[in-house]
Amino acid sequence: MPSVKSRKAPAGTRKALKSPGKAAENSRGGPMSGVELVELKRLIRLVLETGIGELEVSAGGRTVRITARPEGASLAAVAHAAGPTERTGAPAETPAPPAAAPDTTVAIASPMVGTFYRAPAPDADPYVEVGDRVEVGQTVCIVEAMKLMNEIEAETRGRVVKILVENAQPVEFGQKLFLVQPE
Repeated sequence: MPSVKSRKAPAGTRKALKSPGKAAENSRGGPMSGVELVELKRLIRLVLETGIGELEVSAGGRTVRITARPEGASLAAVAHAAGPTERTGAPAETPAPPAAAPDTTVAIASPMVGTFYRAPAPDADPYVEVGDRVEVGQTVCIVEAMKLMNEIEAETRGRVVKILVENAQPVEFGQKLFLVQPE
């Protein structure tokens, strides 16, 4: 009876499948039989369906270890004979990360050190919300400095995509307050 070890996958892991391909060989140096490949695929499917992080099965002097890697990595299946250094399957290649889209947002930054306020008064609605359209010169917030309320205006026309500071939080000179997608 084969021995089986398993470990639960860490949270946030993605499981991708790479098949061993035609180059897979058994411990005697020849190609793996169809039965062995079917069994290997069944074990890989077991790892994918159960969400375990690692599975190792030993039988007949052979060991197969299937490991689920963290997000962005691939699932590797490595079969080897009784000797730990005799690996017969090549580890799967890690796919290249997708190219990031260029960031075209424009930041509205604080022109001074002070306290950031989203609204003109504690019980008033905020000047802008995420998704709101702003015009050049439109007030988007207030920065209080030395008991003076300084209205901060948009310098770009567009849509607010992110508010980077919580209400009533201190801000530094040049600190980004909002991200605006220009229109």
